[in-house]
Amino acid sequence: MSASGGTKAIIAALAANLAIATAKFVAAAFTGSSAMLAEGIHSVADSGNQVLLLFGGKRAQRASTPEHPFGYGRERYFYSFIVAVVLFTIGAAFSLYEGVSKLTHPHETSSLGWAIGVLVFAIIAESLSFRTAIKESNAVRGNQSWVAFVRRAKSPELPVILLEDLGALLGLIFALFGVSMTAVTGDPVWDAIGTIMIGALLAVIAVVLAIETKSLLIGEGADPATEEQIRSALQSAPEVERIIHMKTLHLGPEELLVAAKIAVAHDDTAAEVARGIDEAEQRIRAAVPIARVIYLEPDLFRSTKPVS
Repeated sequence: MSASGGTKAIIAALAANLAIATAKFVAAAFTGSSAMLAEGIHSVADSGNQVLLLFGGKRAQRASTPEHPFGYGRERYFYSFIVAVVLFTIGAAFSLYEGVSKLTHPHETSSLGWAIGVLVFAIIAESLSFRTAIKESNAVRGNQSWVAFVRRAKSPELPVILLEDLGALLGLIFALFGVSMTAVTGDPVWDAIGTIMIGALLAVIAVVLAIETKSLLIGEGADPATEEQIRSALQSAPEVERIIHMKTLHLGPEELLVAAKIAVAHDDTAAEVARGIDEAEQRIRAAVPIARVIYLEPDLFRSTKPVS
């Protein structure tokens, strides 16, 4: 996985979640808190997420084969989609089930100081992980807003980690709220409410991630700025009179397919056309290095010809 894939952010999140999950389960065993148990499951799910993202990034690096001539770059999209649909959904379903169960059949909790201490530690650790994810994302998001970055990023790992870390922080705050209110009031219902809030949060994140990664999985074209760079590079080639039509498709986060029908002069020879296509491809690759697969079809422009 390339640096833009956010490997550093993934590893930081994995290390934090493994440590936090252990602490949460210990606290849940001592206190009987459903919110702590839900948060422990949340951290285990998050750890599984990061393992899947690393695994998908590794598999995406395989060379192309006759069966997969464009390579395996989209595996990163597939495993990100699995993260959204399966692991987040499992975490959300478990938390909601546990919260509703404890809400309808509340039981006493004890040693809540353990839970509060663990939650404070977890918030600090998750904040450091979230800071790493923000730093990695800032290196590639440019002037985009955070919402635009999550919606338009072609590398799925960073948006997943960003939302995962944000969800983890909010979940910890919800758990701290539930446990603290239980400690203050002596009513275990607050612990159940905190658990339900965690489940609802995970469900929302699962839906958002599923929508965004599904779009990448079924195929997205280049962003408007990149398409404009490609058009400018094509039109600057002397042998290209105009672009009749053009389509792009991401074969992976760092691999773009460009297919275009270009108009050439009526009296150009075959050799001149071939030379012009070679030059146009070089100009595209110089302007957009991720444009690794380029197909250019020469044609004669006729104003009455329908655009396909």
